[in-house]
Amino acid sequence: MHDSSSQNLGVNVSNLYWLSEEQMVRLRPFFPKSHGVPRIDDRRVLSGIIFINRNGLRWCDAPKEYGPAKTLYNRWKRWGDMGVFARMMEGLSSEAAVPKTVMIPSRGLHANRCGQRMPLISKRTARLRALG
Repeated sequence: MHDSSSQNLGVNVSNLYWLSEEQMVRLRPFFPKSHGVPRIDDRRVLSGIIFINRNGLRWCDAPKEYGPAKTLYNRWKRWGDMGVFARMMEGLSSEAAVPKTVMIPSRGLHANRCGQRMPLISKRTARLRALG
């Protein structure tokens, strides 16, 4: 699927992040229902959102393998506003044998199309239980 020699902004596609099918099975119950037209591949888009946030990239610098940057941003923004990412974190953490609290400060972070580094959850500081 990916040419290991192709690069985008110096990012080798072999270094891209991809959610596994097993991970997607665990995450799917948290996705909002699709109304009408089926959504673009959730695995590709969610993997791209995670990659952008992990690496502190701007949305416009997303490797093309994840799809259009506008799609990544729009999905991140819409799902963040709907609380989808927070529900994912809370739901997954409830499965942990030994839960722990993770503080994600949001001071100075904001969403914009320029792609400043942003958390996968809402702007306010969130207390989340994470996998132990």
